[in-house]
Parts: sequence; C-alpha cells; structure tokens
Amino acid sequence: MSGPGNIAALLALPDRFAGLHIWVVGDLMLDEYVTGTVERISPEAPVPVVKAQATEHRLGGAANVARQIATLGARVSLAGICGADAPGQQLLQLCALGGIDTRAVLQLEGRHTTRKLRVVSHSQQLLRLDWEDIQPCGADVTLRLLEKLAADAPPDAIILSDYAKGVLTPETLAGIARVRGKAPLVVDPKHRDFSRYRGATTLTPNLRELELACGSTLSADDTAGIAAAARQLVRSAGLESMVVTLGSRGMLVVPSAAPEVAVPAMRREVYDVTGAGDTAIAVLTLALAAHAPLPEAAQLANAAAGVAVCQVGAVAVTAASIRDALASHPDGKLLSRQELIERAATWRAEGKRIVFSNGCFDLLHAGHLALLSHAAKLGDVLVLAINSDDSVRRLKGPERPLVPQAERAALLAALTFVDAVTIFDEDTPLAVLQSVRPQVLVKGGDYQPAEVVGRELVEAGGGRVVIVPLTPEKSTSSLVARIRGART
Repeated sequence: MSGPGNIAALLALPDRFAGLHIWVVGDLMLDEYVTGTVERISPEAPVPVVKAQATEHRLGGAANVARQIATLGARVSLAGICGADAPGQQLLQLCALGGIDTRAVLQLEGRHTTRKLRVVSHSQQLLRLDWEDIQPCGADVTLRLLEKLAADAPPDAIILSDYAKGVLTPETLAGIARVRGKAPLVVDPKHRDFSRYRGATTLTPNLRELELACGSTLSADDTAGIAAAARQLVRSAGLESMVVTLGSRGMLVVPSAAPEVAVPAMRREVYDVTGAGDTAIAVLTLALAAHAPLPEAAQLANAAAGVAVCQVGAVAVTAASIRDALASHPDGKLLSRQELIERAATWRAEGKRIVFSNGCFDLLHAGHLALLSHAAKLGDVLVLAINSDDSVRRLKGPERPLVPQAERAALLAALTFVDAVTIFDEDTPLAVLQSVRPQVLVKGGDYQPAEVVGRELVEAGGGRVVIVPLTPEKSTSSLVARIRGART
C-alpha cells in the first residue's frame, strides 16, 4: 500500500482547472433550508417548535456537482430533468446564477422537481421533507437529453451523478458510452449492480454502497478486506478503478491491477455531511481531467470534502479553501522561496495579517514555543524562516546545528499555530522578508528593536516590530551546556 501524493503538486493542481469542460449527467434536486431557533417543545406533540427566521434555496444532487465545478473555474454542462413547475424554474435560475450551462436540462410536464426541505436549528438538522418522482425516463426523453448534450463541445471528463431518481437508465448510460470518446468517466453509484457502469474510469461508492454491491458486510477498519471486495467488483464489472469513500477514515483508491492507496482524512470538525460526496466527485473528476494521477486526484477530493463537512448544507468550496486545508498538513507548510512568495501573495489578497519570525530553532524548547505561540496571536498567518545548516555553522560554529535543517523544519511545521516554514541559506532573513512583506516582525527579548534585521523594511510598509520577552532559563545554549555537563 503506497502513500498519497506530494502536497506541493496538489496545491498547484487547482490552477489547471480553468478552461476544462465537464459534463455532469444525473438527478437534479432543489434543496431548501429553513433555519430558526428552538426555545420550547410543542404542547400538541413532543416535538420542538422552530421559530423560522430564514429560508434559502440551493442546488442539490447533480446540480450541486455542477455548481462545485463552476466554482472551481471550469466550464460545466448539466444534463437531467426537472418538472415544469415553480421549483424547477427556481432550480434553473440558480444554475444560471452559478454559471452552469443547462441546455440539456429538460422540464417535463406532469413531473415533480425533486425537492428536499431541511429544517435546521443551531447548525443541526431537525427534519427533512422530500418531494420526488422516481420513475425512469422514457426513451424519447433520453434521446432528447443526449441530443442536446452531444450538440455541445466534447468534454474533458464526464460525471454520472446517480441518485436513482430515474435519469441514468440503461439507455442513458449506453448513449453516454457512445459519445464519451476518451474522456474520463466518473460515477457516483446508487444501484447495487455496478456492471451497469461498465467501462467507467472510476466509481466512488461509500462503504455501505460497496457492501450492497458485493453482498457482504465490511469493517471500516479492514482496509485489506475493503480493497479485496472493491477489486473483485472492479474486475467483474469491467471498471478501471474504484475510490471508496470512508467518511472520517478518508478514502481508499483501488485500481484494477495495482496496489491500493489509502488517503487518510484530514481531521476536521464535522457540522454536516450533506453534499460532501458531490464535492468529492467534482474535485476528483476535475483533477483527472487535468491529468493528475488517481491517488493525487483522490487526495485533493478528500481535502475538498473535508472543507465541505465543516459547513451546514450543500456548499461549493473554493480553491483557496482547499489549498488552506492542504496547507494545514505539516508537509504542506514546508515551502521553497518561490512557493512562499506565491502563498504570501494569496494571503495578502485575502486580507490576512502575516506575522514573521526567524531563527535557528536548534533543539526546540519551551522558550521557542512560548515565543511562537505569542507571535501567532498577533495576526492570521505565522511564517517562520529558519537558518540552513550552513548558515547555522557560520553563525554558531562548526559543532552546530545539533539537529539537521530538515528535522528542524518538520518539527516546527507540526505545530498547529505555524502556517509556513521556509529555510534560508543567507546569514540574515532579509531576502525572505522582502519576499513575504509581513505586517508584524517578531523577535525574542534578547534583541533591541534597532538590532532587528528587516525592521526598516517592515515599518516602511506600515508594519511593526514586536519584541517578546524571553522565558527565563530556557535557551538552546543552556540546554547544550547542561547536556555536555551531564556527559562529563
């Protein structure tokens, strides 16, 4: 079992989404959210009384997948059906506002638009009401839908968002296969028979859907068992691969003839899982269309889904929020000079206050932690520049550093309140400061403001220098002295 992709490559991947064209075919839904407060229980029945305060409509199902793709800068063509009713008209209006091409969305007389109403209070769903028609599309509807879709430009990838509401009939699937060409085909399945999606690039079932398809119970902790069941279905159903979504355990990528790849979930506070699967398949497909390897595409999709579950309801996450999620991983905090320049530009564009500090950080100790914790509270982003091994030797002598630069950087990146770490080879951090242009420059109490390298640069840009008092009797030099004394 191999590991996931390189964080730096993943951070650059969303830049390749612009200009891609994705088809999304599937079941369209209109999500309605009624939010309010609960202050009492009804005297009529043991149910909460919600004092309604706001109503909001959002795209759901395949339409939510399309919205996510449009939000990330790609062109998206949506195909499906809705009713010739007020909810259907509202769905089309939301698509138009989201920049979604709906020429292949058919409004059908006599059919209800699938609509889901959720009552939410204090970020918790209390109730859901559904209106839907699930009878399969007739052959004439399928033909019209496919004709309108095929009249558009060929796609870079195709998503089948199957909620088993009647759009993805065998005839529709066969028609998509005929016009697909070489575009990757990614399917979110709801039917037990995965062979109906024969030829797909990848399927994205959750664990329960995989259990139903293979006819056996699987443990979320049994990675080998999940991989074996998925691989058997991949081969028997004529698929290229499968990406099994495992909720808080992340994802498992299972190719037909290569080792499985576990993609662990990033720890997030979960508010609502609604729409997380839509976000995942949209980002996964965009990454595949941008020619990313499947494990890297899954890791990016996993990060995006982690962002989505932190918000209430079906949402479309931004490229910046996905990058922030990836960058919070320790590996994502270790930046080259050029990467730091690009990240700093993004932070400034977002209006974030950048705090900067530097040092050797040899033998990380409580004094360092106190300094950095204080520094992090002075702004939104904390950037650390550490001296390279050669730079430390020139400053401290041939016996230093005691800890190599890669290990020092990794230890600092593991701190939750540190956002970026870079290594500089010069004797001073002035060049790094010129690249970052922070609003706050932090040094320890063994410096006077006039002695701080880069003070003039920061103050000229409207920033300030902050001197943090040292923690008594906590320094690398004293630790080294104590260690040497103990050895003698």
